[in-house]
Amino acid sequence: MSNGPALDRAIAALRAGRTVRVGGLVILPVETATQAMLDLLDPNGSAPMLLSGPRAMALGLGNAREAAGEAQPVEVRHCDWLDREAARALADPAQDFDRAPIGPLNAVPVEKPECAKAALTLARLAGVLPALWLIEDDPAVGIETSDISAAMEAQSAIIVARAKLPIDDLPPSQMVAFRDPASGEEHVALVVGAFGGQPPLVRLHSECLTGDVFGSLKCDCGPQLKEALRIIGASGGGVLLYLRQEGRGIGLANKLRAYALQDRGLDTVDANRRLGFADDERGYGMAAAMLRALGIESVRVLTNNPNKVAGLEREGIEVVERVAHHMPVNPHNADYIATKKRRSGHLD
Repeated sequence: MSNGPALDRAIAALRAGRTVRVGGLVILPVETATQAMLDLLDPNGSAPMLLSGPRAMALGLGNAREAAGEAQPVEVRHCDWLDREAARALADPAQDFDRAPIGPLNAVPVEKPECAKAALTLARLAGVLPALWLIEDDPAVGIETSDISAAMEAQSAIIVARAKLPIDDLPPSQMVAFRDPASGEEHVALVVGAFGGQPPLVRLHSECLTGDVFGSLKCDCGPQLKEALRIIGASGGGVLLYLRQEGRGIGLANKLRAYALQDRGLDTVDANRRLGFADDERGYGMAAAMLRALGIESVRVLTNNPNKVAGLEREGIEVVERVAHHMPVNPHNADYIATKKRRSGHLD
């Protein structure tokens, strides 16, 4: 069985609240599993919880000797009060400011740390909170840790459809749809005009429903998208890659959770960490695979984010130039943009 279908099935199972075997661990997602499912699979109420290191640190488990650390998964021993609702309250930081103190919590060393890391990675790929029950079960869906790492490291893109797409004030354009064979996700490229064999101007744009569609003022994504298309069109042609990486790769629901934390005073980086995610969960292997499928090996990149340049270069795409992409700020996104520069290394 190839790692693509296995990964796809494992992601679907977690989203549906079902068990998955990851290496030597059997996991059940805290966020999507029902109480009935938990009662069925853990009738004795003894299942411990697996949390990400950043989430455990946020819960004050960082001083549990040999049990917690920002880079290591943490196992929380089961106790009488740790039912589904209490577990979800621990997993979801949106409740941190409203709930009463929960505890005590007993953190213990994880017996299979590599399997635990892979399990949490799988939860992030599924877009669910990185909090999992560890149970005794024989699930129908299983995946090896090597399958997850292989899918993360060796991304490919299959062109599944393409069509002309006339757009106001742009040269003749076409949209090309790609499918990730590992996850089944679809990404698109808008190929604008012609670039005559020269390295095209390329914009890597991560999907942002709130900004691109609804015009949210909390970020600069919508204006960035429109301006990128204008610049590409004015230059005669190029490519805009529209990548399914909502919320810096944490998904729409988790992005909204991060927004709620930002309303409480956290910045973008700290909000993501409190949720149990990295500062930025995006990768650029799919972007590089899409470019190669279009016959493009060298590019000029329209970005202020040095991670995009480095990411493409790691994946074998030559970046011959970085073109700055400046947008005005507004009162709602000024702190967000300042955080990108101060903590994420974005350039002027």
